[in-house]
Amino acid sequence: MEKLTLVTGGSGLLGSEIKRLEPKYIFPSHSSFNITNYIQLENFISSQNIGTIIHSAALISAPICLNRPIDAISTNIIGTAFLTQLCIKKDIRLIYISTDYVFDGKRGMYTEEDPVLPVNAYAWSKLGGECSIQLHPKSLIIRLSFSTNEFPHPKAFIDQWTTRETVSNTAPKIIKLAESNICGIIHIGGQRQTAKEYAIMLGKTDVQNLSIHDLPFHLPKDTSLDTSKYKRIMK
Repeated sequence: MEKLTLVTGGSGLLGSEIKRLEPKYIFPSHSSFNITNYIQLENFISSQNIGTIIHSAALISAPICLNRPIDAISTNIIGTAFLTQLCIKKDIRLIYISTDYVFDGKRGMYTEEDPVLPVNAYAWSKLGGECSIQLHPKSLIIRLSFSTNEFPHPKAFIDQWTTRETVSNTAPKIIKLAESNICGIIHIGGQRQTAKEYAIMLGKTDVQNLSIHDLPFHLPKDTSLDTSKYKRIMK
């Protein structure tokens, strides 16, 4: 019997794009696959012939994670740990969608071997998820930054550097990695540029200036990723 691929967070931006490209994957609803409910997860997984899980469900807003730390812990850390336990138990390959924000942002162009040091609550919660994933030998941590295909904001950072890509460029790479046998950690992304340069590249020519220092929470300055490993492995 053919092994199936399950995607968590199927109603989110990334999950929806993966579903558009690969409708054969399984995309359970939150009500039937709540990652904070271990028994429900185990029952669902036991009823399917699952070979791979792409775990994209997460609480992703930096201010929300700051103001709702219990929810951030429950979803991004405990929920990920539950899923990891089940994948180890049932010998399922686990793909974890992480973030470039696990780095402190002091220099940029981080490789997979560089030390991590989050600077806000969201990043700490995602790194907490990475910690459990690291205990599963059949896992892949994908660090990235992605956005909608059109820049949705009137302002963009002039002092934050990123290798962010649109979701339409990101999803095919994740599918390609999920269908490979690569394990460990890998970085994906585009060219290094400021958030404003990225917005202009997407056609937002009237975007206004914004500084990371204008915000009431901390954002790293340069979390651009070195993606040479991905390019080398995936040709």
